[in-house]
Amino acid sequence: MRRRSRHVLIAGCALALAAAPVAGADPAAVPSVRLLGEQVIASGQDFDGTTVGGLSGIDYSARTGEFVLISDDRSNKNPARYYTARIEVGERGVGPMTFTGTWPLLTSAGAPYLPTSVDPEEIRVDPWTGDYYWTQEGERDGAALADPSVRIAHPAGSYAGELPIPENERMRPDSGPRQNQGLEAATFLAAGTLFVTATEGPLLPDGPAATTTSGAVARITVQARSGPLLAQYAYPMEPVFAESRPEPGRGENGIASLLAADPLDPTKVLVLERSFSQGAGNKIRVYEADLSAATDILDAPIGAARPVAKRLLVDLDDVGLSTIDNVEGMTWGPRLPSGERTLVLVSDDNFDSRQVTQVITLAVA
Repeated sequence: MRRRSRHVLIAGCALALAAAPVAGADPAAVPSVRLLGEQVIASGQDFDGTTVGGLSGIDYSARTGEFVLISDDRSNKNPARYYTARIEVGERGVGPMTFTGTWPLLTSAGAPYLPTSVDPEEIRVDPWTGDYYWTQEGERDGAALADPSVRIAHPAGSYAGELPIPENERMRPDSGPRQNQGLEAATFLAAGTLFVTATEGPLLPDGPAATTTSGAVARITVQARSGPLLAQYAYPMEPVFAESRPEPGRGENGIASLLAADPLDPTKVLVLERSFSQGAGNKIRVYEADLSAATDILDAPIGAARPVAKRLLVDLDDVGLSTIDNVEGMTWGPRLPSGERTLVLVSDDNFDSRQVTQVITLAVA
């Protein structure tokens, strides 16, 4: 039986925030999105003795006016780390990204992570403390099993704690996430009272991965910022957008990032679906997901559960980009004088000179 009574106050506060009216909001309207600017960071760029690359997560700190970016380097090139950077954003476009600092993420013992011991993916600035919550995917490599995790770091990278994860997301021989399909995405909701994560793809018991003819189901988990698990929902992902070539069946689709649609609303979250197919490239779409009517499956199989509702916010094919690479991170940036919000996305070049580190800024009405 699920133990919920101790979480009623937290959930109640979050729902009260969601009930607050938003002046002039039309729940049925899809916001218009336009491209403000894009830039490419040089492959292999050195910053403060580190190789800039593998940027898989980005967040914006209104306190400092800086962006925070996490590298998915598994301490193989340099110690697992994050960067801070500034981007000048205005009505007429976007200036270059200027890196301002980098710090290694540290273990509970105060040491940098050893090679291949961690797989960083998403980073979020805690709106209450300024600390960083970051996810890592764990490992499934033959008999080697390591759980994914959500860890907390102080602004200088030192270890500050860890949140629990659901039992069904632990790496077990016949259950848990697939390899490289663990905790890729995370965000704060409800003014920071809630923390939400998503698996990149379906858990082993939840069915096959997406194909060109069928989507797949990932899981979105909601927990209190202090750790207690509150709910889990089925998220329906799109099919792979194109067949891979020359060998078919090698395409994929998954959740790469989550972002609060509104900082106060505990029920609406943006979901970045990243689909890649060898020979066809990348398809990047951002959806707004509504958790409010979905079935809670925290302690249950997906079965006939009602999934979260979703609607398309933007397909990056439609905004006029010069190229679309492996986009993995997104955050709200500063608001424009026009009232539009800026949505900033970053791509992970996998430290491969054939790919690009791309920073994309959109204006969302």
